[in-house]
Amino acid sequence: MTTTQARTEPDHAPGTDPHAADAVAPTAAGPRGGHGPHGYSAQKDAHLKRLRRIEGQIRGLQRMVDEDVYCIDVLTQVSASTKALQSFALSLLEEHLRHCVAAAAEQGGTELDAKVAEATAAIARLLRS
Repeated sequence: MTTTQARTEPDHAPGTDPHAADAVAPTAAGPRGGHGPHGYSAQKDAHLKRLRRIEGQIRGLQRMVDEDVYCIDVLTQVSASTKALQSFALSLLEEHLRHCVAAAAEQGGTELDAKVAEATAAIARLLRS
């Protein structure tokens, strides 16, 4: 973007509060720092493939709007894209429970409590969306 162009998009996803208490800002090492491989690491290639497919669905939505496709047809595609993202999120959540929460359960104590609270907050965010 050049210095003469105005920013029209927010610095955060629409409908989200960037200052929310439960927001986690991801970093290069992940949102929790370098804690080793994450639960999804074993399926990383499959997840990336799935995300590229979802990205294609979103580009399809842009094309549909650009080509003035009938509203209901666009909404049908929005629904399909939303379901794809929800399915992806559930897959990540399951892997988090199997890997991160299960590992914390072996340690017990405050580590387990923290992971359960973290997973509960993530589920609450998914339910709100």
